[in-house]
Amino acid sequence: MSSSSSSSASNTDAETLRRKRINSSKLYLDVNPSKVPVIYSSYYDISFLGIEKLHPFDSSNWGRICRFLISERYLDKNSIVEPSEASTDDLLVVHTEAYLNSLKNSMNVATITEVPPVAMLPNCLVQMRVLSPFRRQVGGTIVAGKLAKERGWAINVGGGFHHCCSGKGGGFCAYADISLCIHFAFVRLNISRVMIIDLDAHQGNGHERDFADDGRVYIMDMYNPQIYPFDMTARGYINQKVEVVSGTATDEYLKKLDKALEEAGRNFAPELIVYNAGTDILDGDPLGGLKISPDGVVQRDERVFRFARERNIPILMVTSGGYMKSSARVIADSIINLSKKGLIDMASQGGRK
Repeated sequence: MSSSSSSSASNTDAETLRRKRINSSKLYLDVNPSKVPVIYSSYYDISFLGIEKLHPFDSSNWGRICRFLISERYLDKNSIVEPSEASTDDLLVVHTEAYLNSLKNSMNVATITEVPPVAMLPNCLVQMRVLSPFRRQVGGTIVAGKLAKERGWAINVGGGFHHCCSGKGGGFCAYADISLCIHFAFVRLNISRVMIIDLDAHQGNGHERDFADDGRVYIMDMYNPQIYPFDMTARGYINQKVEVVSGTATDEYLKKLDKALEEAGRNFAPELIVYNAGTDILDGDPLGGLKISPDGVVQRDERVFRFARERNIPILMVTSGGYMKSSARVIADSIINLSKKGLIDMASQGGRK
């Protein structure tokens, strides 16, 4: 057998195994119609002896978003979808065994999460208090794909770990939830064209590496090129690069976004949109470098959801990065605005417009 034939057979075997894992997964929950396609679990929130405070990301952010929505009666706590935690077999749909095994070393997890004291903890605690919450968020992003197809939209109040690819984590991203969600959609939803709209301030180098030269996935990434991760190889895999330098303010940002969405709509006709809605673009964010107002973030999200609605494309949103306490309030305000504008419907399931 020639080396090319051997390689082809190996790829076929790998794809067969991937499909088997996806089809046997329990992450695609049957969700009661009374539930809203808003996905969250109290298990998302990371809290362990205050160590989580050593990273600028607010790891209680996800719970506070839901509490804002519940307290203002836009969401009923009983209507939230509780996701399952991704298993090892689920993660192997994208990740290599070698990478998953590397997470059994607390030093490696400390490097990925950028919290050095994690290296000193027994790995059983790291798995339970750090990685398990991340795996639950992965489950949330994956089931959000199913709900988006069924309901037209879904929001995972978490996820968006766009710096992680199949064999490497980094930037507080230990698992490639976006890549996993898309592979599940290919198999379980019979979808063949997906658009990633990544509007986190940082380049989404993880999913870019995972879908390098994959014509089924169109990536529009609007990011600040002057900040982490400086992944020049991954930049070569972006279908539509929109670079916004440090100091970019709201008006200029929204004009660039409008132009970019128009171009994306001309270039590609997706059957699903994965929207990475990082709030680290906010003015004052210590890592993003941009100067977007809270209302600018609300307008940004409305534009993306309107883009999907006008084309009748299912959309799922993940919340990704945001390194100020105010991020949770801004995300909640944005979801409320989407509801008020009729771009999502939470009214019939226990909330109100």
